[in-house]
Amino acid sequence: MYKSFIKPFFDITSSLIGLVLLLPVFIIITILLFIANDGKPFFFQLRPGKNGVVFKIIKFKTMNDKKDKNGNLLSDAARLTKVGKFVRKTSLDEIPQLINVAKGDMSLVGPRPLLTNYLHLYNNFQNRRHEVKPGISGWAQVNGRNAISWDKKFEYDVWYVDNISFILDVKIILKTILKVVKSDGINAENAATIEPFDGK
Repeated sequence: MYKSFIKPFFDITSSLIGLVLLLPVFIIITILLFIANDGKPFFFQLRPGKNGVVFKIIKFKTMNDKKDKNGNLLSDAARLTKVGKFVRKTSLDEIPQLINVAKGDMSLVGPRPLLTNYLHLYNNFQNRRHEVKPGISGWAQVNGRNAISWDKKFEYDVWYVDNISFILDVKIILKTILKVVKSDGINAENAATIEPFDGK
């Protein structure tokens, strides 16, 4: 009952309310990133959703597109703008995903949607993360986020799939707020972004 009816209703209602309440912040960040990123405040990328169905995720763009003399993109750390660093540290870059939740592509709580080029690398256990809609936050995010190993992240994701409930979702939302306030686990150790998953 909860997973099939209550959770989707709660997601859509909460995301619409959130977008209205956060509209002033949304506008301000959009303007600042528009200036910092040469007119590109948003980041769009294809991600796998429930049952592996691909959708287009939207986030605030925290890195610019600067390249070296050979035309190659600079490192993530070198492209992370000052505004983008603040937006990422405070997790404000996730706000546009409320649009994905309102559209039904995502849930407020669920395994984070990863890259589409990881799909062929998953084993049967890891692939179970796609049995539910991906979320803005999840059990892995409140238990280490980008500071934990891939194995541990998949373990947490599948545990959530097997134990999904209203109480658990409320717990994750509350712990997410605490994590955001503390800026805990935003980055992997000594890196601006987590290392890519290689299937091992």
